[in-house]
Amino acid sequence: MMADIGTYSSPSSMENQSKDFNLQLEKSERLRQSIRTILLEVESATLLMQSSLLLVHQSRPVPEVLEKAKVQIDVLKGLFHRLAEILQECPGQYYRYHGDWKSETQMVVSKLAFMHWLETGNLLMHKEAEEKLGLDSSEFFLDTEDYLIGICFMSNELPRYVVNRVIAEDYDCPMKVVKFLRDLHVAFRMLNLRNDFLRKKFDGMKYDLTRVEEVYYNVKIRGLITSGDSSGEGMQ
Repeated sequence: MMADIGTYSSPSSMENQSKDFNLQLEKSERLRQSIRTILLEVESATLLMQSSLLLVHQSRPVPEVLEKAKVQIDVLKGLFHRLAEILQECPGQYYRYHGDWKSETQMVVSKLAFMHWLETGNLLMHKEAEEKLGLDSSEFFLDTEDYLIGICFMSNELPRYVVNRVIAEDYDCPMKVVKFLRDLHVAFRMLNLRNDFLRKKFDGMKYDLTRVEEVYYNVKIRGLITSGDSSGEGMQ
């Protein structure tokens, strides 16, 4: 049976559809260009924060290091606010553009988490990271996997930090970091990690823990630990 001729699209309707698509593509490209412009500033602020944090590996006083690094938090908060404003142009399409900023966000979280640990000895929680960046909107938020990957990146800093602290004769530091990483490792083991990249980063965290444990054991064997030693018992 021949199809009804009325079911065929006319050249004019196809042309109109193409024009609509072009308008959508042009709008999307303009939006992405605006995102890229902001992300260049995010990268710059993150690098400045990182350069300040590197001083902690040179045994500079932690308050001094944090004072310099914290200057960039307000800068980053403002930049993420600008990203959120851009996303207001396309409500409900967060994950359409999420790939444009996820890598930068993961690195920002890692720096914020390292700073928080240096200051408190505790893990920066997801809600706390959102608050630092001013992400309290249902339209623009901190993706859970970006947060978790950022925490994994943060753990990569700790073996180097421990080695440098021991060189500076802070022999109690390895024990504190071992306890923190063990608790963090246990928390990650409770997660059902379906993201391949996140699973690989979690494997890296296990390696970080092993490296810190080795430093801890060496310090312990040499009898250099001055404080209580209970947190190191029973390590696997």
